[in-house]
Amino acid sequence: MTGESRLLEGRIIKAQSGLFEVETSGGVITSRLRGRLMKERMESDAAALGDRVLVRQLDDGMGAIEEIKERERVLSRSAPGRPDIEQVLVANPDQAVFVFSCAEPDPNFRMLDRLLVVAEREDIPAVICANKIDLVVTRSAKAEFDPYRDLGYEVIYTSAVTGKGVRKLRKLLENKISLLAGPSGVGKTSLLNEVQPDLGARTSAISEATGKGRHTTVVPELIPLEGGGYVADTPGLKAFALWDIEPEELDAYFPEMRDLVADCEFSDCTHMHEPGCAVIEAVEAGKIMPERYDSYLRMRQGETD
Repeated sequence: MTGESRLLEGRIIKAQSGLFEVETSGGVITSRLRGRLMKERMESDAAALGDRVLVRQLDDGMGAIEEIKERERVLSRSAPGRPDIEQVLVANPDQAVFVFSCAEPDPNFRMLDRLLVVAEREDIPAVICANKIDLVVTRSAKAEFDPYRDLGYEVIYTSAVTGKGVRKLRKLLENKISLLAGPSGVGKTSLLNEVQPDLGARTSAISEATGKGRHTTVVPELIPLEGGGYVADTPGLKAFALWDIEPEELDAYFPEMRDLVADCEFSDCTHMHEPGCAVIEAVEAGKIMPERYDSYLRMRQGETD
């Protein structure tokens, strides 16, 4: 037989230098994008980790990606230095696990709030993983992270050193496509190695130039889990600029604010200074965390960190 074979459905599990590994019912096919697909998405990654695609296997064993299915949900940000371009971290995840350390470095709650806004906008279930719990008094860590549990997010406390929470994290990851994201230095690699031997080693590498453990993910990849499912790790985030979210949308992505909006005196209330604002009243009454309200104000004003 010569020419092109039938189309197979699959999912992109690895992307590197214009080549994509697509997992199909017939195995993994290393593929390239058809040129027309690259032109269709000029403001975003033409194809990304987690994308569902139709691929045609050619006579030479390579594949040609003919179609990229519409993304049901996507965790993305404005590309660093290119606010007009969408950088897709992973497409079609079942959940996002946001990893932050209790100490060394101190938790960056403004970044966490940005990540949660994107998860809310895309309807991605979010889990907050407070790592390095061994470095602090548990009570103090819970005072910082447990308020997010009150907002409806699952919060787990973990330590790669003591093993605390590792079994729970492993169970959470089973049979799901999960994205792990968080700042540099929060201990994701060590934690992943506890979840599954060498899992962290497959997703990141120590920088030989500095020897300081700077996170340098080699290529975007979905790593299979022994218990079923996949993990997509991301490079340590230094900043997380929101993509394609208008200021007037933001209150809908803060669970503690969205039900109050109807009670504001003005229908176009920005919740920044207006009289009769139900959100401001809730902040003053201690019903909304001042830190979360500050995150909202910073995002509303277009700040990127």
